[in-house]
Amino acid sequence: MLDLRSDIKELKGIGPKRAAAFHRIGVHTIYDLLVSYPKRYENGAVQANIAALRPDEDVMVIGRVEQVEERRIRAKLMLLTFFVGDESGKIAVSCFNQPFLKRMLRPGKRICVAGKTSYAYGGRGQLVIKQPRGCFLMEEDSANKELAKFSQIQPVYFLSDPLTQTVFRSAVQETLAQVTLTDILSDEIQRRYGLLPRQEAVRAIHFPRDEAEQNQARRTLAFEELYLIQCGLLYMKKKNTQTKAGIAFSQKGTLAETYRNALPFSLTKDQSRTWKEIERDMGADRPMRRLVQGDVGSGKTVLAAMALLKAVENGYQGALMAPTEILAHQHYDGMAESFQSLGVRLVFLSGKLTPRQKKEALSRIASHEADIIIGTHALLQEGGRYAKLGLVVTDEQHRFGVQQRAMLESKAALLPDVLVMTATPIPRTMMLTIYGDLDISTIRELPPGRPPVRTFLRRFDRRLLIYKYVRDCILKGGQAYVVCPLVETSESQNISSAEEVYDELQAGMFHDIPCGLLHGRMGKQEKAAVMEAFYAGKIKLLVATTVIEVGVNVPNASIMVIEHAERFGLSQLHQLRGRVGRGTRHSDCIMIAEAKTEQAMARLEFMTRIQDGFQLAEEDLRLRGPGAFFSARQHGLPDLKIADVFLDMGLLVEARREAQGEIRRGEDLKHILPLLAMMYQKQFAHILDT
Repeated sequence: MLDLRSDIKELKGIGPKRAAAFHRIGVHTIYDLLVSYPKRYENGAVQANIAALRPDEDVMVIGRVEQVEERRIRAKLMLLTFFVGDESGKIAVSCFNQPFLKRMLRPGKRICVAGKTSYAYGGRGQLVIKQPRGCFLMEEDSANKELAKFSQIQPVYFLSDPLTQTVFRSAVQETLAQVTLTDILSDEIQRRYGLLPRQEAVRAIHFPRDEAEQNQARRTLAFEELYLIQCGLLYMKKKNTQTKAGIAFSQKGTLAETYRNALPFSLTKDQSRTWKEIERDMGADRPMRRLVQGDVGSGKTVLAAMALLKAVENGYQGALMAPTEILAHQHYDGMAESFQSLGVRLVFLSGKLTPRQKKEALSRIASHEADIIIGTHALLQEGGRYAKLGLVVTDEQHRFGVQQRAMLESKAALLPDVLVMTATPIPRTMMLTIYGDLDISTIRELPPGRPPVRTFLRRFDRRLLIYKYVRDCILKGGQAYVVCPLVETSESQNISSAEEVYDELQAGMFHDIPCGLLHGRMGKQEKAAVMEAFYAGKIKLLVATTVIEVGVNVPNASIMVIEHAERFGLSQLHQLRGRVGRGTRHSDCIMIAEAKTEQAMARLEFMTRIQDGFQLAEEDLRLRGPGAFFSARQHGLPDLKIADVFLDMGLLVEARREAQGEIRRGEDLKHILPLLAMMYQKQFAHILDT
């Protein structure tokens, strides 16, 4: 008998060449094969008289071969055409490069042909069956079996040459005959939600008897998938917070309160509520695992600073890790100025330090001469040792993998508290799927008095006027971004690239204004130099790709032009828009677009009316789906095989509720944890570790 980990080569009829073809589409094991779900289904062919046929019908025709013709179209392409007739009429059947068919076709032989009808090319309304999905002689012993097969619903898979649908279907059928699948969902859950046993659900998703069974199978497998992920996330959360000792920051010091009282503004209600949640978590002896999500400018950094000070006033060190050099420097500069009067010692750590500077910084960290450490990935380097690390803050969590965060946590004797910040508004369903192992705080309010960024949508015939306006703004002391979707010109896409726009603007209207170019293919040092020059005001107009989407804070930048805005999602446009409006100037975001449909332009019009990033994120998810919402791989979203976190929102909530009950009851998850480790190796690779 086979099991889910068995190699695909163990199936009958799959030798090295065919196995290599399976490997090319990501099928290495029996599990991979079974979760390669059909992309669509072909309805069972209906037997019909030839005279009654209509175009675009899936039919099964039984008649006699009347005529066979073959001709060469080009060097390696042969067209075989034969005619099948019954008592009502005849129809042509055509297919390419199928010499075996020519050998079996003889005039007068009784034959069955299954396929879709269409009009013949240049046939003046004549119907033809092109590339039939099957045909066989009725005199053969297997005729009844083949006839029944053509009457059934057939799955259609995502395949590439040389794999065929027939080969793939046979492999799935043989696997289902040899594999016994253990139920993941209890009998009670199956009854409560009207779900199928696992073995039956997998069979029915591949070979449904009818549409109702196929829908029930999909619902079962989607529920099962979401339930598994939620069990994994909740199990990890319980394991990290209840089974591992944390630090109780119970000492009520004065640093955080003094810092708060010195702020030139009062915290918003959302900030105050979130700070209470952070204080409560830090005061407990279980490790804090909290995500703070808030729109651009909502004041997350202030809360991070207060949390770091709370760690310091309790005798511990705090570390803040940012994804880019420029963002890390911005955090360091802002906190160094605020913390100096409090006697708090800061150190900056990045890959750009000289060996001497790095050695000195690491020495201060190890000897506890530094209270707060701010930096980039350099905080993770193996040579670094922390004297008493108590709190880890990561800014823009989606830029870091789970393993990177774990590496930083491992540098402490006791498990440190973890505070995660993100300015990427994420819909609730996505939150449950991606960050289900974290407690979540949401800041929706913006500080009072902050003017919204005025947002406009214009077509390309206004482009010259737009750049005249940008020039005027720069001459009045401002700075500007121009964002393009591509780095360089593409022959396949008629879209202006960043390099092309930079050359055009620098040589034309902005010839006397310092311009800069920034994109992801530039080296780290080159990118950092350009950003530092823009930050310092030496560059007035920055042409860039989406590398500026996160973590660039230039208060003097007051205008942004986004070329080909139809190429971006709403959430991404909102993140880009957040780069302006960070100072005292009135700020504008101008989207230039030539969307092909009114619906696409209406989507962009939504941006001009809505400033709420969470509302935009929900709309983006609804319109574009989770795949386009953001890079699943970048954010650690498990590779969903069949569930859709938007369409299956109700299932997700139900699956999470059942998973919470399972974890709360302390049920034995031994049948679930190995599955998670196998199915989602990147996300749950260490779930079996004790």
